[in-house]
Amino acid sequence: MSDQDGTARDAIETGRTALGIELGSTRIKACLIDTSTSQVLAVGSHQWENQYIDALWTYALDDVWTGLQAAYAELARNVQRDHGIGLTAVGSIGVSAMMHGYLPFGADGTLLTPFRTWRNTTTGAAARELTDLLGVNIPLRWSIAHLHQAVLNNEPHVAQLDWFTTLAGYVHWRLTGNRVLGVGDASGMFPIDAATGDYDARMLAAYSALTEGRLDLRAMLPRVLAAGDDAGSLTAEGATLLDPTGKLQPGIPLCPPEGDAGTGMVATNAVAPRTGNVSAGTSVFAMVVLEHALAEVHEEIDLVTTPAGHPVAMVHCNNGASELGAWAGVFGRFAQALGADASQDRVFEVLLTEALAGQGDAGGILAYNTLSGEPVVGVEEGRPLVVRTPGSELTLANLMRAHVYGVFAALSVGMEVLANEGVAVERLFAHGGVFRTAGVAQRFLAAALKAPVAVGDTASEGGAWGMAVLAAFRAASGGGSLTDYLDRHVFASAEVTVAQPLEADVEGYARYLEAYRTGLAVERVAGAVL
Repeated sequence: MSDQDGTARDAIETGRTALGIELGSTRIKACLIDTSTSQVLAVGSHQWENQYIDALWTYALDDVWTGLQAAYAELARNVQRDHGIGLTAVGSIGVSAMMHGYLPFGADGTLLTPFRTWRNTTTGAAARELTDLLGVNIPLRWSIAHLHQAVLNNEPHVAQLDWFTTLAGYVHWRLTGNRVLGVGDASGMFPIDAATGDYDARMLAAYSALTEGRLDLRAMLPRVLAAGDDAGSLTAEGATLLDPTGKLQPGIPLCPPEGDAGTGMVATNAVAPRTGNVSAGTSVFAMVVLEHALAEVHEEIDLVTTPAGHPVAMVHCNNGASELGAWAGVFGRFAQALGADASQDRVFEVLLTEALAGQGDAGGILAYNTLSGEPVVGVEEGRPLVVRTPGSELTLANLMRAHVYGVFAALSVGMEVLANEGVAVERLFAHGGVFRTAGVAQRFLAAALKAPVAVGDTASEGGAWGMAVLAAFRAASGGGSLTDYLDRHVFASAEVTVAQPLEADVEGYARYLEAYRTGLAVERVAGAVL
């Protein structure tokens, strides 16, 4: 046994570990780390997909637990295989998931409607009314927008509503019995007052007045906790839910549940003012930690917080790399039909590398990745499109460059708003599977945002690793801030690669974006007629 293997085994045997679980849009992932080094000891994952039922995007709660159990079981098998030890306990646990959405429960714990995810854009009337009432931007996907739309629609379940939460809050509740939420995730339910670290009392009162006191909103929202706070411990029921074999023991402490935006900030060490990060998955979003309040209300910008409660400007786009992945699947199947045995990662690597040979403006090809509506660019109904003029140059390199540009196009539109507000960013980190192929998506993102973009060696592990770090911070002794913990303990010796924006890419992307904006008229028509 090597020294490294012995150290890992010792960490597992002594409980010097933290388990991070993240329920993403297409994958549920479990990541076990050594808390003394923050290095990954084992991972497990499970693929899942949302469903479009009765004109709403949703996931079945049974699928939540099937997926969690599958991801944990694979992680436990990998611990046994790689380290020769059965997994019966960990030092601490943290749960993360897609932010926003709406999970309403009755007093008996019954789910009153199917889970309405962040992807739904049916809350326009509520979001507009709440934005006017509260004086801050309330996006369509926020939990309060979903609740208020239900109020406006006179949905019967509102009369039975006891409390509502996010997906991370729901899973944490089932594991611990506690109705709590990390401040970062909570800030996507209802606005947070940065001075108190809790829901904004003035805005709560304004909403109570709007509903004439019929809804006690504070009582319906989860209790807000900051990173490092005690969020309860794993109950016997919770342990069985996570590990039906009965090997996992109860009593493990849990940190506050967080949203995927917060874990992305942690995974990229972007929790201090003038730092930012970009997360690219099914959705794509940028988080920039603010030094001062924005001068105006912008519908393209959410105001949320870090897991420690610092104000953050968030540009969230509903559509990310899913359409790029679908095209990779088409080309992967073509390769198989030709007799090539290429893995999914290899197909992505070849296609993304080919994009580097494309023209700066993608040869006049436009790729719209809008599987769902995209509020940042005013698209109500998503219709993925590839559009070109007869004079464009259709090559594989240009097509793939257009698709990668398309992942970041709406994001760059929103980021222009922050730049016009004078928001400065010294460090911008990126993470997500699309960055696993070195030097491609990272380089194009630098051109799109006209800023250096760093990618670290944890980029592909993403939010599950970030959540494990938050769980480790909960268990760490000695207090201190999350920023200090990340700087001194987690990232002190981290290796990153930085892509500077190249002039030719910046100029080419600017031409692409101009055409993209003009072509949005085609996208809107497609949503109306197809």
